[in-house]
Amino acid sequence: MKKVEKYLLESLDKKGALLAALIDPLDYPSLETAIKSGAAAAKAGADYILVGGSVGVGGELLDTVVKEIKSQISIPLVLFPGNVTTVSKYADALYFMSMLNSRNPYWISGAQVLAAPTVRSLGIEALSLGYIVCEPGGTVGWVGDANLIPRSKPSLAAASAMAAQLMGSHFVLSDSGSNPQNGPIPPEMAKAVASSISIPYIIGGGVRTPAQAKTLVKAGADILQVGTALESGTVLKTVSSLANAIHAAGKGRKKKFSI
Repeated sequence: MKKVEKYLLESLDKKGALLAALIDPLDYPSLETAIKSGAAAAKAGADYILVGGSVGVGGELLDTVVKEIKSQISIPLVLFPGNVTTVSKYADALYFMSMLNSRNPYWISGAQVLAAPTVRSLGIEALSLGYIVCEPGGTVGWVGDANLIPRSKPSLAAASAMAAQLMGSHFVLSDSGSNPQNGPIPPEMAKAVASSISIPYIIGGGVRTPAQAKTLVKAGADILQVGTALESGTVLKTVSSLANAIHAAGKGRKKKFSI
């Protein structure tokens, strides 16, 4: 088991639940603001930093943001790739993910085949992840041509998560897209997915308040991925309150993962 995956599993064993702070550099007024937000999120209690985005995050821009944030933090920095260009040798690891419910085979396995030689040659740790996009889907749903999982059908999300584990994924992420108007996925869906797998379960999309975070952790989420909530400019306060809620909700939980 490699370094970042070991860190995540040991952190889950210690804390019960984790917060991943997602920085999409193009959602900030400047790269400097994005970098400051990433560093502040780490200082405020995030368990790891994610950098990425669905459109346009790559090349020199990505390298700059990753290098600058990395120089100011002591927790892992993981890439959340929107395509084969969202790869930087300066990151600790990346989500090597397959969008299981895409209608386009490119997002299921094509992009992964194209990216694999680069990831291997750069020596970036790959975190094998099954990616499931739920309603409303946002930009990632549109870009990935996803057959969106309805919020009212938790059994479909659970079946997708089971498939991810059976196909060898070490993590599952269900994502309802950036800043969904109807909030994060329902706790019933979180519970159905969490109870169907024995690998860490990540939820992204719509988590903005400590109450929402607590509810989803209690329903079974292992990691909550938060991005839009950090863009208000009050990163320290926002991350601190979310991290405290997530860690408190997960306290004492000892899951046995099969990876």
